[in-house]
Amino acid sequence: MGHIRKVRGGVAVLAGLLALVISASPASAGSSATPTSTPYLPKPTGPHRVGAASLYLKDASRPDPWVPTAKARELMISLWYPAKPGGSERRAPYVTPKESELLVKDAELPGVPLDVLSKTRTNAFLDAKPAGRQHSLPLVVLSPGFSAPRSSLTALAEDLASRGHVVAAIDHTYETVVTTFPDGRITTCVACETKGEVFGEKAVESRAADVAFVLDQLTASKPKWKGASLIDPSRIAMAGQSLGGASSIAAMLKDSRVRAGINMDGTTFASIPQSGLSRPFMFLGTQAMHSPGGKDGTWERDWKGLTGWKRWLVVAGAEHSSFTDVPLLADQLGLGGDTGLTGVRSVEITRRYVGAFFDLHLGKRAQPLLDKPSARYPEVKLCSVEKKTCR
Repeated sequence: MGHIRKVRGGVAVLAGLLALVISASPASAGSSATPTSTPYLPKPTGPHRVGAASLYLKDASRPDPWVPTAKARELMISLWYPAKPGGSERRAPYVTPKESELLVKDAELPGVPLDVLSKTRTNAFLDAKPAGRQHSLPLVVLSPGFSAPRSSLTALAEDLASRGHVVAAIDHTYETVVTTFPDGRITTCVACETKGEVFGEKAVESRAADVAFVLDQLTASKPKWKGASLIDPSRIAMAGQSLGGASSIAAMLKDSRVRAGINMDGTTFASIPQSGLSRPFMFLGTQAMHSPGGKDGTWERDWKGLTGWKRWLVVAGAEHSSFTDVPLLADQLGLGGDTGLTGVRSVEITRRYVGAFFDLHLGKRAQPLLDKPSARYPEVKLCSVEKKTCR
């Protein structure tokens, strides 16, 4: 499986939040930013004020796939959305202090304050009043990498919300280093102890079921979240990083409501049937791992099954975590390595290309950026599978 590394006890897991900066020494000479005690996310690029909320959901129709004694699947969701001017001035937390502590300890970062991630300054306002008309806004579901919390995609989520989308990021319970529930319970990564060749297939199947359940709840006639009535059920799409990206294909195969998808640097596990997948799809990955003919052959296998609009893009200088908040926060904490792509730049590229994809397929707005190389983003290469080249 691509992007799997050995960790304590020899258990194989996909790298999660901050885990990929373990090998970078503090205050690395290659770091592009002065260390700060208060990390922050860059401002969103869209015109809308951003609101944020969290939502607890319980699927009593199925047991938890990782802890069978749990007779229901419990999920925590973060929501970002266009908000009305004024109102709440409370910044949404990035993570709680306890979550920060467990994440920093899991990443084995000596000298880094345990509460530092909880101090990260976001751009969304907690429980601000949603803006929009009924059924007027597209919905984007985000799925993080294995062991990473939903917060690791916050910079992307805030930007999409500022551009007029409702965004729902899912913590896939027992697949993250830490998930906190409203009653104070904390779950950890039970799935990190799972072994066997069928792990990937089981994980994406479970995540596809999570996505379908979340869509059921957000499009129900009486949803639990007050802003859900703004969602246009005909304009739903998904993106994910690593295992979350692999899960985008699995979710699209399971649920036709997911009209378009993006895989950000994830080895995929759900095989596309011979009938193909005709809905729009985009690969966005690292040049080293995911160029055609490269180390991971699953994208070439999947490419043949994608029969609709499709693009294959790779980013020079990017690492596996470059499509998350990780490089940005690592740079700010003095942990960034010299990869040739700063955290600020990786966030900008991810926001721009993911946003363009959703503007095209959910907003029906032309996006020439996706059709040819860009002088503004020379790191991004458009790949030809037939020629096995990226330019």
